[in-house]
Amino acid sequence: MADESIERVHCLIIGSGPAGYTAAIYAARANLKPVLYQGIQPGGQLTITTEVENYPGYAEGVQGPEMMIDFEKQAKRMGADIRYGLATKVDFSGHPHKVWIDEEKLIEADAVIISTGASAKWLGLPSEEKYNGFGVSACAVCDGFFFKGRDVAIVGAGDTAAEEALYLSKLCTNVHMLIRKDEMRASKVMQERVLNTPNIKIHFNTETEEILGEKTVNAVKVRNNQTQEVSEIPVGGFFVAIGHQPNSDIFKGFLDMDETGYIQTIPGTSKTNIEGVFAAGDVQDKIYRQAVTAAGSGCMAALDAERYLGEKGL
Repeated sequence: MADESIERVHCLIIGSGPAGYTAAIYAARANLKPVLYQGIQPGGQLTITTEVENYPGYAEGVQGPEMMIDFEKQAKRMGADIRYGLATKVDFSGHPHKVWIDEEKLIEADAVIISTGASAKWLGLPSEEKYNGFGVSACAVCDGFFFKGRDVAIVGAGDTAAEEALYLSKLCTNVHMLIRKDEMRASKVMQERVLNTPNIKIHFNTETEEILGEKTVNAVKVRNNQTQEVSEIPVGGFFVAIGHQPNSDIFKGFLDMDETGYIQTIPGTSKTNIEGVFAAGDVQDKIYRQAVTAAGSGCMAALDAERYLGEKGL
């Protein structure tokens, strides 16, 4: 590799979204001269969310993409160097840490903050994509409020689906829980709660065929796996809760992860098992997964990086 494609930076932030941008704001204010690469989805998952009403400071609510533009502008105003580009490979075996961008440019960094987020798993239906943000959502906590007093459907059989169904049951008239098999995967206690909630209707052996609507969702077409009978359930909203996939593949072999690929951090910190490498936001958080918690962990990562660089005299 030619020398001209190598760049040395003090603090590298991989990925945008609330965690990455908040880390950039704090790191820039601490004079760490952060360089942030935005990744495949600049702004992260919030760019596919419409209305955000639960982030403090936006009294009237805000559109997800607009909020991420605000975050980016603030980071730039503080002096963060924000760039387009995707981290495609890393080598954390020595110091400085090596990160390749778009498979060609090599960045050598004293400290690395990983905020690559997680991606919701989808069913892969064209109609799901068509109505995403218009009645289709992968986050009941984010979007459930907009379906107050309406009937909704939710797909999933695990703890997350059960939790989201219970959350929706407090807001919606009826919650139709669509489960492909003849049983739930959720823990016994979660199953009991769902079964004891009168307005959650469980449809076992049920496959989603298509989401129906005009401008927004108005029904879901389902097929019973046993009888092959096809029917329509009138709903105003359709929630997908079949899990998230952390965007952590390129760090495998270097960073400690749980069995599903979430990066493990030392509790109460953003520190990973590699000195000088920190993780923030949904790539290391499978529990809360909110914009405000991601932003908070981005702040922690920048403060941890600042302390680390100070202690090392870097």
